[in-house]
Amino acid sequence: MIVFCPDFIGNRDRNFPGNSFNLNLMKSFFLKISTLALATLMVIGCTNEFEEINTNGNAPTEVPVSLLLPGVMRNMANQVVGTSWGIGNIVMQHTAKIQFVNEDRYQWDEVNGIWNTVYTNMRDVKNIYDLAEPRGQRNYMGLSLVMKSWMFSLVTDCYGDAPYSEATLGKSDVFFPVYDEQEAIYDGILADLETANELLGSSPESLDGDIIFGGDVMKWKKLTNSLHIRYLMRLSKRRDVSADLRKILDAPATYPIFEGNEDNAALTYLEASPNQFPLHTARVGSFDEFRLSKTLGDTLMALSDPRLFIFARPTAASVAAGTPEYVGVPNGLDDVEALAYNGGAQNVSRIGSYFYEDAITPEGISIAKGFIMDYAELQFILAEAAQKGLISGDAKTFYENGIEASFAFYGLEVPAGYLQLPEVAFASSTALEQIGFQKWIALFFHGVESWIDWRRTGIPTITPGKANLNDDRVPVRFIYPIIEQALNSENRNAAVSRQGTDNINTKLWFEK
Repeated sequence: MIVFCPDFIGNRDRNFPGNSFNLNLMKSFFLKISTLALATLMVIGCTNEFEEINTNGNAPTEVPVSLLLPGVMRNMANQVVGTSWGIGNIVMQHTAKIQFVNEDRYQWDEVNGIWNTVYTNMRDVKNIYDLAEPRGQRNYMGLSLVMKSWMFSLVTDCYGDAPYSEATLGKSDVFFPVYDEQEAIYDGILADLETANELLGSSPESLDGDIIFGGDVMKWKKLTNSLHIRYLMRLSKRRDVSADLRKILDAPATYPIFEGNEDNAALTYLEASPNQFPLHTARVGSFDEFRLSKTLGDTLMALSDPRLFIFARPTAASVAAGTPEYVGVPNGLDDVEALAYNGGAQNVSRIGSYFYEDAITPEGISIAKGFIMDYAELQFILAEAAQKGLISGDAKTFYENGIEASFAFYGLEVPAGYLQLPEVAFASSTALEQIGFQKWIALFFHGVESWIDWRRTGIPTITPGKANLNDDRVPVRFIYPIIEQALNSENRNAAVSRQGTDNINTKLWFEK
């Protein structure tokens, strides 16, 4: 709308001497008014389409659930593989380092990979649930709760008390989440797994984007209840879990669990980049810093256990001499002694090729995976529970099932007489030690899970290397990320006050 000024028009004689109207000035005035009016009209005219014009069609605010799943699964699997390689396999003495040996000597600074990856990807896990719920996609809702449970278990088992109930609430203006106590986190995990079991299979949608089980809802349901059993046993030092275990195991139709290696929950990597096994593209020098641990190597050689030939390679020098032999290096040596052990790097065994250059072969793809949980682990858990009287069933059968499943995963048969060896043959008086011992072997390359479980059982005995820098103590947790002291100091400090000193030796609630 153009508004004229009557005062100005009516008094032009007074304002312009000589009783003459200054046309140039008037034209300038009208030009300015017209320009202003045009701009006003443009603003008014644009208002009705403001959101449409200012919405970037290339930056959607909502995406299909199927597009969120693969990234979460791949990111988490890769991170667990990486942390197992860099820390877990070493502390469990499956592998040892011959160069840059700080991790092997327990000189740990921050180990933030699991913390950062879980919390970064947990936002999408929540988005999966929030998108699926109003659509009635109960299978996706259940799957998201399983992923949430596994991911938060990694955080609390590696660090202790952690943001849980207020995590992922940034959109609700919760920028400084409280650290929940580990017991409360586990209560939430167990409740979510119970809910997930109810949800999975209760709606018809297919699980598009599932790169772990290819959309097989029943396999997700089996993983749900197998994880439930794992976490109940994790708490078994702190509470009586027998009734909860029996509830699952006594109702297999309602609570199905893993029935064989075909149910293993693991990301299968591909031959083509960028979806290859994470270590396949590592520099050869970086990969070769890690070698077979003497602890594991000597154990497998004493048992004539053919899994050794998968886990490691004969030394380069012995192959060149035509007399292949396997030699592990002791954990926890200093840099000089580690590199010079047994005459140098050519005289100690490298890690098996299926975990490196041959990871993209059909055999490597079947072995080098990103594991959540497998059937062999479940059988060893059930063997322990049965031996302790927490469940019914024969501990010996579960135990031998676990051994056979571990061999079968690598395409091997249990050698004749293996189950009768003095160190292996099931005996009630030493059953728990035997179960833990074979479980430790079977969890090769599952280093994070192996370390967490060892902290509960103490089996097998892990002796710190002679040059360790932690007063002959095996670390039992990661320290909190230093950045938390700046960004969420009040809640982080409250957790430290409850839990104990923020160092690698403070035991967590489930281990005490």
